[in-house]
Amino acid sequence: MTAGHAQCDPGPRPRAADPRVRLFAGARGLAAAGRGEGAVRAGPERRPQLAGGPPRLCPQAPPPRPGSLAVRGRGTFLSSTRAVAHGPRGKGPGYSSEALIPGTDAVLPRWVSARHGAASRAREARPTGAGRGGGPGGGRGRLRPAPGRLGNAVRVAPAREAAGREVPPRGRKCAPRSRPRPRRRHGSAGAGGVSRVLLPKPGAGSPELELRARRTFGLRHVLFRGAVRPSAPSTELVSGGSDNQVIHWEIENNQLLKAIHLQGHEGPVYAVHALYQRRASDVELHTLIVSAASDSTVRIWSVKGSEVMCLQTLNFGNGFTLALSLSYLPNTNVPILACGDDDCKIHLFVQQNDQFQKVLFLCGHEDWIRGVEWATFGRDLFLASCSQDCLIRIWRLYIKSTSLETQDDDNIKLKENTFTIENESVKIAFAITLETVLAGHENWVNAVHWQPSFYKDGILQQPMRLLSASMDKTMILWAPDEESGVWLEQVRVGEVGGNTLGFYDCQFNEDGSMIIAHAFHGALHLWKQNVTNPREWTPEIVISGHFDGVQDLMWDPQGEFIITVGTDQTTRLFAPWKRKDQSQVTWHEIARPQIHGYDLKCLAMINRFQFVSGADEKVLRVFSAPRNFVENFCAITGQSMNLVLYNQDSDLPEGATVPALGLSNKAVFQGDIASQPSDEEELLTSTSFEYQPVAFQPSILTEPPTEDHLLQNTLWPEVQKLYGHGYEIFCVACSNSKTLLASACKAAKKEHAAIILWNTTSWKQVQNLVFHSLTVTQMAFSPNDKFLLAVSRDRTWSLWKRQDTISPELDPVFSLFAFTNKVTAVHSRIIWSCDWSPDSKYFFTGSRDKKVVVWGECDSSDDSVEHSIGPCSSVLDVGGAVTAVSVCPLLNLSQRYIVAVGLECGKVCLYTWKKTDQVPEINDWTHCVETSQSQRHMLAIKKLCWKNCNGKTEQNEAEGTEWLHFASCGEDHTVKIYKVNRCVL
Repeated sequence: MTAGHAQCDPGPRPRAADPRVRLFAGARGLAAAGRGEGAVRAGPERRPQLAGGPPRLCPQAPPPRPGSLAVRGRGTFLSSTRAVAHGPRGKGPGYSSEALIPGTDAVLPRWVSARHGAASRAREARPTGAGRGGGPGGGRGRLRPAPGRLGNAVRVAPAREAAGREVPPRGRKCAPRSRPRPRRRHGSAGAGGVSRVLLPKPGAGSPELELRARRTFGLRHVLFRGAVRPSAPSTELVSGGSDNQVIHWEIENNQLLKAIHLQGHEGPVYAVHALYQRRASDVELHTLIVSAASDSTVRIWSVKGSEVMCLQTLNFGNGFTLALSLSYLPNTNVPILACGDDDCKIHLFVQQNDQFQKVLFLCGHEDWIRGVEWATFGRDLFLASCSQDCLIRIWRLYIKSTSLETQDDDNIKLKENTFTIENESVKIAFAITLETVLAGHENWVNAVHWQPSFYKDGILQQPMRLLSASMDKTMILWAPDEESGVWLEQVRVGEVGGNTLGFYDCQFNEDGSMIIAHAFHGALHLWKQNVTNPREWTPEIVISGHFDGVQDLMWDPQGEFIITVGTDQTTRLFAPWKRKDQSQVTWHEIARPQIHGYDLKCLAMINRFQFVSGADEKVLRVFSAPRNFVENFCAITGQSMNLVLYNQDSDLPEGATVPALGLSNKAVFQGDIASQPSDEEELLTSTSFEYQPVAFQPSILTEPPTEDHLLQNTLWPEVQKLYGHGYEIFCVACSNSKTLLASACKAAKKEHAAIILWNTTSWKQVQNLVFHSLTVTQMAFSPNDKFLLAVSRDRTWSLWKRQDTISPELDPVFSLFAFTNKVTAVHSRIIWSCDWSPDSKYFFTGSRDKKVVVWGECDSSDDSVEHSIGPCSSVLDVGGAVTAVSVCPLLNLSQRYIVAVGLECGKVCLYTWKKTDQVPEINDWTHCVETSQSQRHMLAIKKLCWKNCNGKTEQNEAEGTEWLHFASCGEDHTVKIYKVNRCVL
């Protein structure tokens, strides 16, 4: 698999919408009456609004559709339950310039793994009022769960002024940004950072290669094209990225191969659509592709084999097309294109003589149009459109009768928009009218999708069901009433709790039994229809992960789970899970111990159920697992509760919660747990709409939790804060005996670059180690705990040796044992990483200067005199900047050290090394293997970590010690798990 889109510039962030005052109870879908002749089909009355008009955005170039996603076939996804209870308070909704969807080869079979360009960081596009971690309740813009049925939900948004922000008049654009966004390296597709994803029909099984994170970069819009018959598997993919490119992909042998680049746009591509077409002069089919970009153009492409041609460019002047949809006019082979624009109109184009000509535009929406989609019902063509005016409109396009009709003044009819086209030298008149207006959402409607068509008894069937997703955190399934024909809300599902904004997109699976949505913080939400009760939809399990760069990771000392931290301000815990009656092991997020207010940078495991994390603040925070997590961990992984809790404190808290406006996780004990009030009790006791903290409620799970449970019920209580650093924490390390903790912060002076040692029992400072003049980038204790190694931005390393104390009760003291300076240094750039050999004789350093060097031997005798330790290996040039180095705890069969090297380009290389007696050292390094294009990270690798071999996380329990596992994390928001056979290294 090869790399795809490369650069990004998603445009400036949108302004927040105007606040509004609303009070609705159990909002249902409204529709115009009937289908009979003479029925009046008009939109509902507009709700009152404050001065300033409807919510508007003010970008130089519009962001992409905030998400649309389509599922073709089966798979497993994650979901949340319930629907919205209370809307955002104080400020209107905003949205990211990129939507979020995860994917993983280790969890979802044959997930799309194309490679795309890196887009702007999540924090650069964070909407107003949205927290990074989707915290459990609390804070402005957050939602409070309301127990009971959804129909009793009440939404209230207090009136407020627009916080000094001027809302521009309709049609006015803001001035361009004064500072361009930085270009970023390419990322991967199908895992997040997307506006639309459609999946092919997957097969069974996939290698254990990666645990993919929630978000990747640059992918704006993706569309799968199937074979000629919709029932056949999809074989082609069209994607648009923030690198201004459209890529046409093909699937061969269950692999996604990059086929053709379509270049020509001068801005990020955020909408694509395609269909198969056969020209009159050609027997073979070709693919007709349309793409919209922020350069205010829509381009039409023709792809046949390896040939690509840009047929036409539609220029929209100062406007932007935010949604596209192609179809064929009824009973013809003439394509029709619908473009939803920021001018609140839907522009229709029809292809005549290989050129698309504008035939008319549809008015009715009062704000930007976020989605359009065609569907054929009998002899009519229906178009569904959604907008930021909170409404959905359905339009009917049909062949206009040529017979004369008598006008009846007593009947009122909707206005017909007509146009005429020529098909095979025959002129045909078409008319389009408004079929109905659906008003059930209470915030922007971001996506609408029809249920996919299917063949039954050789006849193509199109179910008349429409799915919509909104920023009010709900999805609604619409269908016409069988008796009256009025469109009504059939099902409403959604999410409650946490500051997670709304849904960006939604989709059906191929048979309509599952619906899926995704949201700003990267979560997928999947619901499945109950077979016995079609009116009941239940949440299902999916994958999850980080939606920003993953900065650090650690294996559990027993090797049975992974903890990661990232700049999405969350700490996440992943563990393997085996479904009943299935042999395949999949990885899932089973806890989110920390949801913070600062970007997290580092962590270290103190023991199996205790860790310390450092963020862009001066404080280290220590967390311990609550009893409810341990119980769920044992239930999900199938371990014994007694063995897991052996030597653990019997007085464990049940869980944790975060107070309003707080950053510390407060422990919740058995006596603190309050019962949940009923709907009536909450309405009677609630005297105001002030924020109510979300209370922890323990629950025993036998399968991975859903997103709303992760947000509110999987926090770990904070047991200690460590103060001492003057700047943001940068790295932390714990000794193998778990008695000492070393930490360092960002520094530009020697006094600030000191390493602080902490006693993990009393949590008091033991010693300050002062040597480096700039930031210490990584530290590592030797396996025998005799040495502490530190590498720094000042291009040097320092080695500290532990001194024996008179009494074992006294804290150990470290003294400087060896170091490099400007004269003896080998590295010429910042040293990013270091690690020890398993026998504590040698240590390895990796630098931005593309070099990996082995140093030693290290004398572990009691001699405390400073030593001069030099390189004991040849300098390994890996061909790229080294950002991570990790040494396997086991040797290969030739008794050589196994070294994993992570590069800034995202590649992971495996080498073996053994000290030779030759001077100079030659042939001591052996290159074994490196990750392929489909397995590598798309941005810089931040950490590599080998798993202890006694952990049982293998897919096959019969696997022996010849199989090794190591994990990697990177700036591309992903965590990957690799399996290596040491017998072949």
